[in-house]
Amino acid sequence: MEIKKYEIKGSRRFSNYWWASIILIGGIGFFLVGLISYLSIYVNFNFNLQEIYFIPQGAVMTFYGMTAILISFFLWYTIVFNVGSGYNEFNKSTGTITIFRFGFPGKNRILKLKYKLEDISSIKISIQDGLSPKREIYLKMKDKRQIPLTKVGEPISINEVEKEAQDLAIFLNINIEGSK
Repeated sequence: MEIKKYEIKGSRRFSNYWWASIILIGGIGFFLVGLISYLSIYVNFNFNLQEIYFIPQGAVMTFYGMTAILISFFLWYTIVFNVGSGYNEFNKSTGTITIFRFGFPGKNRILKLKYKLEDISSIKISIQDGLSPKREIYLKMKDKRQIPLTKVGEPISINEVEKEAQDLAIFLNINIEGSK
């Protein structure tokens, strides 16, 4: 086996779909309450909107609603364009490593980095426990650069990180470093 390829999942994750939907629904709700208070429309809900005056409550709710709607549109935008997706390819026959990612639309949408296998000194595993744990794998280059290989935002178990780093180190015939 001369080529090893790892697919990287981008923005199309369940958590992004969930939060984009929840924020959109909440934002529309806030915006509608602010709009109803501005127009002084009577709507028969289980709660009385007549007691919400446009200044200050309605204006603040309109602002929060628009802000939430814009944040939701940004999340949907990243989901549609699958920002962050791509692959890591390790090719022994050509002696290259290709790191490919999609970004936001524009002239720099595609990020494609190529490195030579001979420039790698080791694989580095970085594990930080705590409130927001980080478990990452890096390619450590001979010129002291560290190139991240793991997915962003998806927690990976320690066993998976170690197994993936070990497989990669065996495939590339290099050492593994660890840090805590």
